[in-house]
Amino acid sequence: MTVRELTRDLVSIPSYEDETAAGDYIEEWLRRETDADVTRDAVGNVIARKGTGEETLALVGHHDVVEPAPSQVVETEAGSNGTNTETATALEYAVDERNGRLYGRGTADMKGAVAAAMLAFRDGDVTRPSSSAAQSDDAEPSGELVFASFVGEEVGGVGARHAIDDGFAPEYAIVGEGSTDYSGPDVTDVVVAHKGRRGSTITARGTAAHASEAAAGENAIYRATAAVDRVRDLEVPSVDVAGETLAGSLVVTEIEGGSGINVVPDRCEVTVDERTVPGERAPLERVADLEGVEWTVDQDLPPMRCDDERFAETVLEAADAAQSGSPKLVTKPHATDAGWLAAAGTECVICGPSEPGEAHTEDESVSIAVLERCLEIYRRAVASWLER
Repeated sequence: MTVRELTRDLVSIPSYEDETAAGDYIEEWLRRETDADVTRDAVGNVIARKGTGEETLALVGHHDVVEPAPSQVVETEAGSNGTNTETATALEYAVDERNGRLYGRGTADMKGAVAAAMLAFRDGDVTRPSSSAAQSDDAEPSGELVFASFVGEEVGGVGARHAIDDGFAPEYAIVGEGSTDYSGPDVTDVVVAHKGRRGSTITARGTAAHASEAAAGENAIYRATAAVDRVRDLEVPSVDVAGETLAGSLVVTEIEGGSGINVVPDRCEVTVDERTVPGERAPLERVADLEGVEWTVDQDLPPMRCDDERFAETVLEAADAAQSGSPKLVTKPHATDAGWLAAAGTECVICGPSEPGEAHTEDESVSIAVLERCLEIYRRAVASWLER
C-alpha cells in the first residue's frame, strides 16, 4: 500500500466529533501490517510499540479533524436496510485527486502525515547485530520505536493529555504537523519551536443604577476599559530560536456588557487571545489587581521548543537527504500536540506535509509528492536515530 492509497483511505473516514471509525482502521492496519504491540486506550488513542531500549522515538499524529464543509461530505450506499424497497446510506468524506494533490477534509491536517508515519513505523528496523562476537548472527533491540495517533487534538489536545497522564513519555518525538513551504517554496522544513495559546476572560463587576443617576452606581464597562488599558501596556515576551525571533502577542478580541441604553452596567466581560512563547509569559494576572476585576484562564495550550540540537540536526539531515531543496530549522506560529509532549519532557520537532493556509479550509489539500517526501524523511530519521 502506498502513502497515497493509505491517505485516501484515512481521509474518507469521518472523524469529526467521533473518531472511533478512523481509530478502528488505524488499529486494524497496525495489527495486520506489523508485529508491534498495539493498544487502544480509554479515549481512543492508538499507540503501537516495537523494540526496547533506554530511549524511545515516537512518530506522532492525530486522526481527528475539524468540521467538514458540506462539499467535503458524500453520501454512499451502505447496503440493504432490511426492506426490499430502500437502501441504507452512510456518510463518507469526499476525496478528490487532481493536479498531483489529494483534496478532502484531513488531507493536510493531518491524515496524510499519519499515513506516512504508519508506513515509516512499519518499515523501521529496531534490531541491530549483537556486539558480542559469539552472537554475531543474533540481533538485539537498538531502541524503542513508537507510533501514536491521538484523538481530540483540535479541541485542546484531549488525547495527548490523556496519554501523558497515562504514562506516555518518549524521550524524542517527530510530530507530523505542517512544516512545508516555511523557508521557501517546495521545501519541507523542520520546526524546532512553536507558539502556544492562552485564552482568558477578564470580568469586571460594578453596581447597576439608572443612567440619569450614574453616580449611584459603579460602571463595570469603565472598570473593564481600565483593564484593557493595562493589557495594552503589558510587555509581550519574545525568544530567539533557530535564527528567528518567535514573538508572542496579546490581543483583546471581544467585549460584552450592559443591559440597556439607560442602565449603568454591573457586569462587563472581555476576552483576550495571547500567543505565548517558550520560557516567558505576559503578566496578565496584573489586571486582577484592579478593583472589581477578575481574570480567569479558559484555555492554555503550551508552546514548544526543542533543546536537543543533536536530535534536531538528525531530523534535518534526513529532510535534506529526502529532497532537492535545502530545508532549515524553523519556527511555527500554531500550537500543536508537540506543546503538551514538550511540557512533559519529550524533545520534539515537527515535520509534515501541510503547507501554510491549507488546514481547516473548504478546499483543504496535500501534495502527493510531499507525502512521499515526508515518508522518506521519517524513514531516514528513524534509521539514523536507531543507528546512533
